[in-house]
Amino acid sequence: MAEADSALAQTLAPAPQRGGAPVLRLTDIELGFGGVKAINKVSFEVRKGEILAIIGPNGAGKSSMLNVINGFYKPQLGTIEFQGRTLRAMDPNTAAKNGIARTFQNIALFKGMSTLDNLMTGRLLKMKRGLFWQALYWGPAQKEELEHREAVEKIIDFLEIQAVRRTPVGRLPYGLQKRVELGRALAMEPDILLLDEPMAGMNVEEKEDMCRFILEVNQEFGTTIVLIEHDMGVVMDISDRVVVLDYGVKIADGTPDEVRANQRVIDAYLGVSH
Repeated sequence: MAEADSALAQTLAPAPQRGGAPVLRLTDIELGFGGVKAINKVSFEVRKGEILAIIGPNGAGKSSMLNVINGFYKPQLGTIEFQGRTLRAMDPNTAAKNGIARTFQNIALFKGMSTLDNLMTGRLLKMKRGLFWQALYWGPAQKEELEHREAVEKIIDFLEIQAVRRTPVGRLPYGLQKRVELGRALAMEPDILLLDEPMAGMNVEEKEDMCRFILEVNQEFGTTIVLIEHDMGVVMDISDRVVVLDYGVKIADGTPDEVRANQRVIDAYLGVSH
């Protein structure tokens, strides 16, 4: 029951202090595609236990920055400091194994698989038994899968998706699919959760539910969250700190109130500076 106990312990553990010591630091990151610079000398840090929002107009480099953090993109210049090491670039496998999980702007679920089975894929890196034992589904492999299934069932209860646990996710409404994708990321028991527009395309009620779950993940589990979101009302309500990008350049970094009053941010959103 080691894995299930780990998940339960995480659920019961008190959340760490919000905005504590940096757990991730990016310094002078540069990323280009051909002659286009998606990110230009951007530096910021992510602090333990906080909700950090990355905002900016379309094309500002927000999703590219998340892709740098979890290793999908390799920056041409700059460094990433993570878990006491300074890296030129992150590797996706290293990121996942060391507690960085990700959701995507466009839903990336296995549409023919059930909600339960999609969440179980989030436990794969935590499974210790090899393909031989898993194919036999006997003894240690069976015991291990039952432990992981117990952890997944806790997530299903937490996200209030019990009624669709056996439903193929391709049949679910859009808002529930986004919730399942959040659940798959939570199944990895991440220390840092990257959310790329988790509320895009949702109606008001669905956004309220997603905001509630994000806050509960942060406050009850102590998960550090890096969030991209276009709904400024949501950003200002749930974020501890906001980083603003504009055409690949960081133009602001501060509390929601500080960013809201920043003239460069106002100009960028109103198009005055361009």
